[in-house]
Amino acid sequence: MRTNRIRTTALAATALVAALSLTACGGNEGTKSAGPAPAATTESTAPQTQQTSETTAPQTEAPAENASTPAQGKHAGGNGDKGTHSGTEAATQASSTARTACTTANTTVTVTKVTRPINHLLLTLKNTGSGLCDAYYAPHLGFDGAQSVFRILEDSKPQAVVTLAPGEEAYAGIGLSGEPGQGKLYKSKNLSVFFAKKNGSTYDTPAKLKLPAETYWDDNGFVTYWQSDRSDALMY
Repeated sequence: MRTNRIRTTALAATALVAALSLTACGGNEGTKSAGPAPAATTESTAPQTQQTSETTAPQTEAPAENASTPAQGKHAGGNGDKGTHSGTEAATQASSTARTACTTANTTVTVTKVTRPINHLLLTLKNTGSGLCDAYYAPHLGFDGAQSVFRILEDSKPQAVVTLAPGEEAYAGIGLSGEPGQGKLYKSKNLSVFFAKKNGSTYDTPAKLKLPAETYWDDNGFVTYWQSDRSDALMY
């Protein structure tokens, strides 16, 4: 009986050792199965690295947009060129409207007889040029047969020089005589009209006009300054 107990105990010990061996093997296999976990971690971090690279890619492209700034500056320069062009056009316009004296080269002059006031003629000056012209002072008149130019009526001096744009007119009144019986009458058929310069002297070449029939004048007659209004020229 004691021998059987010993055998039974031995068998139990042997079974215990075998169980422990199996448990040990099971533990080693568990360790091996946990081994791939680091690989999974490596795989999971790789997409994160790639994602980070993709996220930062647009940031590296941002300076390319800033590189377009010089092009914008060039465009602004184009606007500057446009301003220069506008300045050139303004200078051209100013040049085309430069003011010169009214002369026979850029005007025409006509003389007509008026009913009111009596014994008066009207000179009409028209700008036929392409720019502005100034009608300085008064016309200097020379009747044929006269020894001197006609008297200029200083009371008719306007506040400013009359400036004519192309197509515009200026006027001067001619009083042919004073009170009846105060002077000797002269008959003339032709009239020379000399234009004044800015300094008051006259140009050498006059406008030659044909006077209305039966034109008489005396030494008490006068001519007005150039006026911008017809009525102002005939009010004296």
